[in-house]
Amino acid sequence: DFDFFVVVDFEATCVKDARIFPQEIIEFPAVLVDGATGRIESAFRRYVRPKHHPVLTQFCRELTGIRQEDVDGGVDLGEALWLHDAWLKAATAGAGNKRSVRLAVVTWGDWDCRTMLEFECRFKGIEKPSYFDQWINLRVPFQAALGGGGRVNLQEAVRAAGLDWEGRLHCGLDDARNTARLLAELMRRGVKITITGSLAAPPPMQKQPARTSPCGGSPALASAPPPIQQQPARTGPFAPAVAPLRRACATAGWRAEET
Repeated sequence: DFDFFVVVDFEATCVKDARIFPQEIIEFPAVLVDGATGRIESAFRRYVRPKHHPVLTQFCRELTGIRQEDVDGGVDLGEALWLHDAWLKAATAGAGNKRSVRLAVVTWGDWDCRTMLEFECRFKGIEKPSYFDQWINLRVPFQAALGGGGRVNLQEAVRAAGLDWEGRLHCGLDDARNTARLLAELMRRGVKITITGSLAAPPPMQKQPARTSPCGGSPALASAPPPIQQQPARTGPFAPAVAPLRRACATAGWRAEET
C-alpha cells in the first residue's frame, strides 16, 4: 500500500531517575525503506541543539553516545525538520511518474510521533510536515505475528525475529536501522503493515458572542489566548508539505526512549 516507509527513532534530553521539562529532541534520524522490497534506500541524521537544557547530563551522554559537541554544533528543530523534508524529497524523486508518493512513518512505539515531536513542536511554535501526524507503531504488527506482549523492547524484538542486533542501543540512527530491518523481516513473512496511530483532529472552534463594553462604543471581543507564532512554511514532496499543528500533548509522560 505504500511506496516508502520512513523509520524514525528520536533521542531526547534526559536525566537519571527523574523527568526533565521540557524534553527536547537531540538526535533526528530517519531511514528510508522501499515499500515493495524492504530494502534500505537512504538514511538521514541531524543532531539538534536543545534550547532549554543546552548542557547534556552525563547520564544522557552515556545512554545515547551523543557528545556535547554534537549538539553544540547541531541545528534547531525547525531546521532539522526542513532538512529532513528536503532529504526525503530528493530520496524519493525517482519514484516513477506518480503524482504523489505514498509514504508512511514507522516507529517502535507511539512516543516519537504522538508525544515527543508533537509536544516539542507545539511548545516551540514549530510547524511540521503532515506525514508525521500518522504512523505505524511496528510493535503492533510484530506482536500480531510473533507475540511477546507489550513489554518486548526493540532489541528483544529484533532478536525474536531471528536477526542480530547491529550497532549501539539508544543511538537513534542505529535504532532506526534495526527497526527498518525488523520491518523488512515482517514484510518478508507476509505480515500486513498498516497505519496504527494518528493525531486526533482538533475540535471545531466555537464562536464567542461579542460582549458590549460597559462604557459604550464598539463591542469588546471576548479575550482569547495569543496565537502560536509560526515559522515560514517549507515546501516538500508531499501535499500538503507542512500542516498546522493539531494538538498539544499536555498530558504526555516524559522519558528518554521507547526501545
